[in-house]
Amino acid sequence: MCGIVGFTGEKQAAPILLDGLSKLEYRGYDSAGIAVRDGDAPAEVVKAKGRLKVLAEMLDDGKALPGTCGLGHTRWATHGEPSKANAHPHVSGNCTGSGSGAVESDVVGVHNGIIENYQEIREKLLRRGYTFYSDTDTESIIKLVDYYYKKYGIGPVDALTRTMVRVRGSYALAVMFKDYPGEIYVARKDSPLIIGAGEGETFLASDVPAILKYTRSVYYIGNLEVARLTPGEVHFFDLNGDEIQHDTVEIAWDSEAAEKGGFEHFMMKEIYEQPRAVQDTLNSVVKEGRIDLTSVGLTDEEIRDISQITIVACGSAYHVGVAAQYVIEELARIPVRVELASEFRYRKPLLDPKGLVIVISQSGETADSLAALREAKQRGVPVLAIVNVVGSSIAREADKVFYTLAGPEIAVATTKAYSTQLIACDLLAIQFGRVRGLLEEERYLALIAELQTIPNKISRVLKDKERIQWFAAKFANAQDIFFIGRGLDYAISLEGSLKMKEISYVHSEAYAAGELKHGTISLIEDGTLVIGVLTQDHLYEKTVSNMVEVKSRGAYLMGLTSYGHYEMEDTANFTVYIPKTEEYFAPSLAVVPLQLMGYYISVARGLDVDKPRNLAKSVTVE
Repeated sequence: MCGIVGFTGEKQAAPILLDGLSKLEYRGYDSAGIAVRDGDAPAEVVKAKGRLKVLAEMLDDGKALPGTCGLGHTRWATHGEPSKANAHPHVSGNCTGSGSGAVESDVVGVHNGIIENYQEIREKLLRRGYTFYSDTDTESIIKLVDYYYKKYGIGPVDALTRTMVRVRGSYALAVMFKDYPGEIYVARKDSPLIIGAGEGETFLASDVPAILKYTRSVYYIGNLEVARLTPGEVHFFDLNGDEIQHDTVEIAWDSEAAEKGGFEHFMMKEIYEQPRAVQDTLNSVVKEGRIDLTSVGLTDEEIRDISQITIVACGSAYHVGVAAQYVIEELARIPVRVELASEFRYRKPLLDPKGLVIVISQSGETADSLAALREAKQRGVPVLAIVNVVGSSIAREADKVFYTLAGPEIAVATTKAYSTQLIACDLLAIQFGRVRGLLEEERYLALIAELQTIPNKISRVLKDKERIQWFAAKFANAQDIFFIGRGLDYAISLEGSLKMKEISYVHSEAYAAGELKHGTISLIEDGTLVIGVLTQDHLYEKTVSNMVEVKSRGAYLMGLTSYGHYEMEDTANFTVYIPKTEEYFAPSLAVVPLQLMGYYISVARGLDVDKPRNLAKSVTVE
């Protein structure tokens, strides 16, 4: 959730740290801070509550703070309210204030994650003379590092490994030691952290966009490992303190991919990038008109032996799973169950060793999804990951990986990552159906050919954005919006509703249309906007009947359907059309107008589209 950056080299660190933090604002935060060292001088710590621009103004965009080695952090509050005292970096010294200014502490550090036994550690350190100025779990771990460092007279690596054995929870921890100027030490368990290598300079960050401007050559530090960063060099160590080797990975994204490119918001840019992202993902596995899963690692023999599929995900990725359940079961006739990752491992799920667990995550670092993956592997069930970030934790730990080629997604509300995940699941469904003998050759090739038309059809949908913008403006002050649909249309309604509430703060809910009479219809009042999604021909008339029911009770109707269903205009007050396609693939088109609705209502309400309140892009804590 939090964002971490670090730099050591010959350049002034503060401007680089602030720039890196600005690229991580999408992760969600409520305060920010940096700590910089200038040679042997004590670390200078500066913190501020609120947006990063407050900190940048205090530091004249970093120019006011000398030094070539430093750490930066944006905090998303878990332990302790948003405040200057609770903001990172934290220090080991017995400060009476917030830990800001020039500090003579032996250890200064930042942390992303949650330390579960921090109270126990805090009490131990209090008994040994330490005092605390914040309410955070992070201050406890920084002071525990300091305690081991001094008690045993050991070096930074050993102090960190002792700390790692002592604490429970998740962490990406980066610290500077007073006795080791120009050096940064990091430790990792479950929380994301990458290290960038340059000529005479080294970087660290929670995510790739923070350092793309400076280097594309990165290391992925493994779980329960420590690293020592000096200018231009990185050394890795295991829990025993023994040095280990890691190879660098070249990031294919360029820095422009993480910029707005003339759009007002990242979200709109990413909505417009969907045709390209979907096309790239298709091209990664479709070769000469056929699907080739060699790069994924799935063989035909393995596909034929699958007894059941469990899809595990969170948020929008979970909605992808709901849609995939319909398509896989119909095309491949494999039983599919969709699980919320946060519930999966706590309910002792029934898993078959001959089954397949599919974990879907844009970042590949989602804490609950990563935990579900480990639970499945512990039970001996193979795991296929559908992820967007190469080298992420889920990608590294899964048995097989289907990479979506969405590129960097910066807006908190996912759009292009969601669309590429949908396409990946459609491709799996088609190939599973063919390999298991349920799709004849002609049907198989026709489905692939139709799937390849989706990028152009998404582009056609985007041409209708002005009408959607006009309609959205009418409902900028709406209090409640409801989405209804059946089958795959219900799955898309779930995503449309989430887009609406997460960026516009309008209360919205999605319901299976047939459930209206089981209580939901009592919520309909005069003028309540109800959005009906009707892309499945065999369910069309039934959903129309449900729309008529709510209209008779005062609802204002928007209908979302395929071209040809022009009679929808007799029922709905406003109708949006999408191009005709195979009904299995209609979600890839229907979701786009719903993304635009959420976006334009948010803009009309004057909200921060890319960084909605209380939300983070990557949920890396449980």
